[in-house]
Amino acid sequence: MRQKELRIGLVCYGGVSLAVYMHGVTKEVWNLARASRDFHTPGHSSHGVAGEYRRLLDLLADRHDLRLRVLPDIFSGASAGGINAVFLAQAIFSGRSLEPLTNLWLDNADIDRLTAEDARPGWRFAKVWAQPLATFVLRRPGNLVSESVAPETRSEVREKVSKLVRGRWFQPPFSGETMSRMLLEALEAMDGSPADGPLLPPGHPVDLYVPTTDFHGYLARLRLNSPPVVLESEHRMPISFTGRTPELAGGWLADPLELTFAARATASFPGAFPPLQVGEIDTIAAEKNLSWHGRDRFLRRVMPVHCDDGSAEGVSLIDGSVLVNRPFEGAIDALRGRPAVREVERRFAYVDPRPERYMRDREKMRAPVGFFENIFGSLSTLPREQPIRDNLEVIGEQSRHAARLQAMIAELRPQVEGAVEKLFDRTVFFDRPTPKRLSNWRRKAQQAAAEQAGYTFAGYAELKYVGIVERIAELARKAAPRDAEPDPQVLAVVLRACLRERGLETLGGATGGASPGAIEFFRTYDLAFRIRRLRLLARRTARDWEADPEIPNEALDSAREAIYTILSAYFERDGLNPMGPEFRDLARNAVSDPGALLDHIAQRRGLKDLDTQAEEALSLALSDMPRSLRRRMMYAYLGFPFYDVATLPILGTQGMNEFEPVKVDRISPEDAQAIREGGAAETLRGIEFYDFGAFFSRAYRENDYLWGRLHGCERMIDIVLSTSDEAIPFEERRAILRSAFLAIIEEEREAKRCADGTLKALRDEIEARLG
Repeated sequence: MRQKELRIGLVCYGGVSLAVYMHGVTKEVWNLARASRDFHTPGHSSHGVAGEYRRLLDLLADRHDLRLRVLPDIFSGASAGGINAVFLAQAIFSGRSLEPLTNLWLDNADIDRLTAEDARPGWRFAKVWAQPLATFVLRRPGNLVSESVAPETRSEVREKVSKLVRGRWFQPPFSGETMSRMLLEALEAMDGSPADGPLLPPGHPVDLYVPTTDFHGYLARLRLNSPPVVLESEHRMPISFTGRTPELAGGWLADPLELTFAARATASFPGAFPPLQVGEIDTIAAEKNLSWHGRDRFLRRVMPVHCDDGSAEGVSLIDGSVLVNRPFEGAIDALRGRPAVREVERRFAYVDPRPERYMRDREKMRAPVGFFENIFGSLSTLPREQPIRDNLEVIGEQSRHAARLQAMIAELRPQVEGAVEKLFDRTVFFDRPTPKRLSNWRRKAQQAAAEQAGYTFAGYAELKYVGIVERIAELARKAAPRDAEPDPQVLAVVLRACLRERGLETLGGATGGASPGAIEFFRTYDLAFRIRRLRLLARRTARDWEADPEIPNEALDSAREAIYTILSAYFERDGLNPMGPEFRDLARNAVSDPGALLDHIAQRRGLKDLDTQAEEALSLALSDMPRSLRRRMMYAYLGFPFYDVATLPILGTQGMNEFEPVKVDRISPEDAQAIREGGAAETLRGIEFYDFGAFFSRAYRENDYLWGRLHGCERMIDIVLSTSDEAIPFEERRAILRSAFLAIIEEEREAKRCADGTLKALRDEIEARLG
């Protein structure tokens, strides 16, 4: 049976109170991941809407010969969408419930709950002189509430707005500490919920990216032609987390105080909440008697420049959507370095509650912009970036790049295997590899590939050399961003000069191939080459050979597991973590003493010793394989230098990431119309009062949450169905949607958190529309 992974990267836009709708969508991503985990875990059963998703996966397996695993593994969100991204990432990583976030949005995302105590009117006659002003603003013909709020909730909205008007002025009305406390308590409630197991396979990477805005910013050095160096203000301060899925459920992607910090910072809407400072999280931690063990390490990672100059405690972070409302870039960056051990279909799904905002009524667009419309619109509804076309073009180029790589590997394979066969056709014991034999054969294949490449090898070797040196320079910059040379290219020049002094005068040998100095350099520092080689083995095991009836599925599974284990050992030597605490001082002094930096990296990575361990593990795995699989694995392992010489100059130093093109899906009311047409205007209530509507009414929050679940469900089903090469009949899709929609309504009826009348009306509409 065909095996495939559907990997989903989810991007949540900023949308003020429409975050409640986005939470409904993310809940269906979570439910689909739960169903997928249960589908692939013997003895696990699924219930409710997760049971409907499970039946959908069964249908693909039984009738389409496709065993699909759904893996949401990249999460990015700005503003209130960032809160949803943080909680979904933690739920996926830990296997815990997402229900506590539902309760937070429905119970606490209300003006009355969020307003700071000292911002409330002290008594009913507080600012009595302001009451006529509030009445005039809120009840005059064509006023803000009458224009943007439905008649049945105008009274409730007017009452709550009046309280705000009569509360404190010229300070944010909402309490930052209250919001931080709510977020932390929701995370703690999540940690107390049952955990059936992580929703991703053990070791699978999970990435979370949350943009924030440093209000005051800091000065970053830029190198120009003239003047040589200028200082530029930088205000972007992204917060990212990454982790490997644990084997046991219940783990934390990051310290809950750090997740709270990220969620609170990115959702610090200007004028509504005060900016976040680290002292606010310290206060909440002290109240709850929590120890923030990694505090200094976290702050240094997030705001290294401020930590170096002693200003970290005073950094003021505001809403991430001020500069990055559509955080695609962080999600795209997370694609790098993700191994694939079977066929992968990568999707980016972005949640946009109001795509129609860019297609407004022509007459209204020609009308003058009102006072409040100007304020609220500029803060909450106007896009803060150009349309996502730029991001989609980047994704499109990556997809074309992956397609070219696939075609190249397929075209090269017969020639490469022929070269390997010719090179080792007289080799005794070729089918009985040992660690020593593998090492010798590997070196022989690498030198042969270099020599047979002819004059093209010089360009290949230079590209590898430059990539390694620039990677080292970038590591130094990240370790000491304030003190290290700001332009990695300057340090790269210094490193190359140091290597020349150490004898690396030329990369090419006198008789062709690599020089002795180049061979030693690559053996010591070329981590990327090792990772590329193992990635190719993993892909070839999964993609090319699964259909071979001579090779049992159990043998393929064992081969993949062995390769993945070896690959993880190399991944652990990459980045800053293995460099140790002393690396920062070495990075600071890298320009004056580059040799010490190079020696430290060589010692900490220990690639030569790791190669020995890897080949011991690989030879053991090879010995357990059937002869046909073992021989093909040998062809791939020893043939990799031939592939690399041909493909790296085209790939550049990016290396080989996931092999598949990336597809993009939008999730919005415009794209899910199985129940009701008309988009956001006909389904969502949070769009009222300039997207603040759901903060003024629980009924609005319940409405938007339910539609978020229903729309998310429809889009998840369509995305899953699109992974099959065979379309299903329209009536069958209709029946699948109906069952899933009704399962959601029944779940909410049992939960007793949404009004019975709302649920009954939706049930009646579903049955009337879908039968």
